Amino acid sequence: MGTITKNMLSRPFDTGSPFERNGAHDLDATQRDEGKGEFYHRGERSRSINGTNGELVKTKFVPLFTESAPLQLESGKRILEITVAYETYGTLNNEGTNAILICHALTANAHAAGYHSFNDQAPGWWDGLIGPGKAFDTDKYFVVCPNILGSCYGTTGPISTDSSTGEQYRMTFPQFTIRDIVKVQKRLLDTLGVTRLATLSGSSLGGMQVLEWAIMYPDFCATIIPISTSVKQSTWCIALNTAARAAIMSDPTWNNGCYDHQPANGLTIARMVGMISYRSAQEFEQRFGRKRQHASDNQFDVDNPFEIESYLHYQGQKLSSRFDANTYIYLSRAMDLHDVTRDRGDIGEVLSGIKAKTLCVGVSSDIRYPTSEQKEIVRYIPQALYAEIDSIHGHDAFLIEFKQLNAIISGFLEKERGVSS
Repeated sequence: MGTITKNMLSRPFDTGSPFERNGAHDLDATQRDEGKGEFYHRGERSRSINGTNGELVKTKFVPLFTESAPLQLESGKRILEITVAYETYGTLNNEGTNAILICHALTANAHAAGYHSFNDQAPGWWDGLIGPGKAFDTDKYFVVCPNILGSCYGTTGPISTDSSTGEQYRMTFPQFTIRDIVKVQKRLLDTLGVTRLATLSGSSLGGMQVLEWAIMYPDFCATIIPISTSVKQSTWCIALNTAARAAIMSDPTWNNGCYDHQPANGLTIARMVGMISYRSAQEFEQRFGRKRQHASDNQFDVDNPFEIESYLHYQGQKLSSRFDANTYIYLSRAMDLHDVTRDRGDIGEVLSGIKAKTLCVGVSSDIRYPTSEQKEIVRYIPQALYAEIDSIHGHDAFLIEFKQLNAIISGFLEKERGVSS
C-alpha cells in the first residue's frame, strides 16, 4: 500500500420545495452555506472566474436516451426518456483527453463551482477545489459535473413526467443502481466529445460512482480519486438509511409518494439522522457541548433546547425546503444496493482489475465511511495510494477541508501528469 502523507427538460416541479439551491450536506453559515442558483442566467461577469472566463456559469440540459433508444437498467427495466443536467468548467482539448468528472453525493447537484447569479450567497459545493490554480485546475482541465440519474435537480428522476402516462413518476420510477448512474454519465461524456478521463473524483455516493467507473470502463479512466466511500454499502450505513426512509414514509403527508407538498416532518427527521453520522462526536462536543440556546438558570425549560437540538432541526428544515422526499428514498436505496462485487467475483478479483492509478482519501473522524474502508480499497487495487484528511468534521470534511484536499489532490495529479508526459 502506497501512502501520501496528510502534508425535453426534466425540471424541478412544485411540491412545496424550490429545487434551485445548491446541494451538498448543508453546511452552516460559519463554514459554507449553499447558494440559491437558478438554472439559467445570461453571461454576465462573475465574482469568481473558475475557468469560465469571468462569466457566470449555467446548468445545461441534454436529452441522452429516447423512446427509440431507452436506458436499459441493471434490474431489467427501462427508462424511455432521460434528460441530464450538467455543468462544465474549462476547455476540452482537441484530443478529448483532459476531462475530469466530478461525481456528486446524495443531495447535491451539478452546480459544483462558480456562481449562477450575482445574488448567490455562495458558490458551487466544490468551488474550493475547482478553478484556476486549484486541485481541479480549469486552466489545464475540462471539468464536468452532471446531476445524477434519479435526482431532483434537472436530471430525470421520480419528480419527472412519465411520457407513457403524462403523470409524474413518483414511486413508479424504476429502481436504479450506481452502475446505471455511471452508464448515463458515460453517454453524457461521449456526447461532449470526451475520449478519456484524466481523473474523476467524488465522495460518499460520489465515491461509489468513481469505483464503478474504474471497473466498468477501465481503459477510459487514467486516474481515480475516491473519497470517503466503500466497495459495498455497510450494514451500518444501510441501517442509517433505513431509519431515514422510515421517517419519510411514516409522515402521513408522504401518502405513498403521492404528495402535493413535501412531507417536511419526515424529510427533516431523515436529515437529522443523516447529520449525526455526517459529523463527529468530537466536533459536536467542541461546538455545542451542553449549551442551551438561551442563557437560563432553569434547566427544565422545554422551550430552551440544547444547541445541538436546534442545530439538527435547522439542518433538517433546510433540506426539506430544497429536496424531494421520493428522490431521497430512491437515491438512498441505490446506495444500499452498492456492491462492486455483485455478479463479478470476490473483492480481490474485482479491484485488482482496475487499471487507473488510484488515490483513496479518508477522513480521520469519519464514522459513516471510516478510514478502514478506504484502506480496504487500497489493499486490493494495484499500486493504489492512500491519503488521510486530519479533521474533526467527520464525513463532511470533504466539503470543508479544502486546504488539505487541494494539497493532496494537486500533488497526486501533478505526479501523474509528469509520469504520463
